[in-house]
Amino acid sequence: MFDLGCLAFDNICMNGYNTRDRKNTLSGTGRRRNRVVLLAAALGLTSTIVASPPAPASGSIVSTPAASIKHHWFQVGKASWYGTRFQGHKTATGERFDMNAFTCAHRTLPLGSWVRVTNLHNQRSTFLRVNDRGPMSGNLIMDLSYAAAQKLGIQGLGKVKVEKVSPSDVQMSEDLVASLPEMSPMPSPIIVVR
Repeated sequence: MFDLGCLAFDNICMNGYNTRDRKNTLSGTGRRRNRVVLLAAALGLTSTIVASPPAPASGSIVSTPAASIKHHWFQVGKASWYGTRFQGHKTATGERFDMNAFTCAHRTLPLGSWVRVTNLHNQRSTFLRVNDRGPMSGNLIMDLSYAAAQKLGIQGLGKVKVEKVSPSDVQMSEDLVASLPEMSPMPSPIIVVR
């Protein structure tokens, strides 16, 4: 389609001039500008052809309503849990940490927001409220309360997917409301100190 061989100095261009013939060639700046324009035109035409969607059938109109395209925030990474050592300490929201509540700590999500956390190892999921900042370890994305870790089946570290609950996502909001009754605090484990 295009003879890009004229970009080399020892080839003959499409117009027939020998690039070594100094009287028929442009100055270095002009030659460079011509190459850039030619290359840009070739790339632009190629990308336009490749990126163009197929033509719709005759008489039909193709439209994609903006409401049908849904994007939601999610994050995948490692999570840990924290429990008895932090029980009763103040969280970033000012409330006392309850290891038996379905809460979590995240570095950037707004405090008070809800997330769905899924254990990618066993596909268990639960909804949690962000009430603290953390984790402090750089390779983790989230700290879970003891109750959340138990429900997800995480002992130590686990690979999780975190999805922010958005009011515009009707299905996820309905799932959250349906799961609220089962989120009553778990009974505290018995800790014997000797």
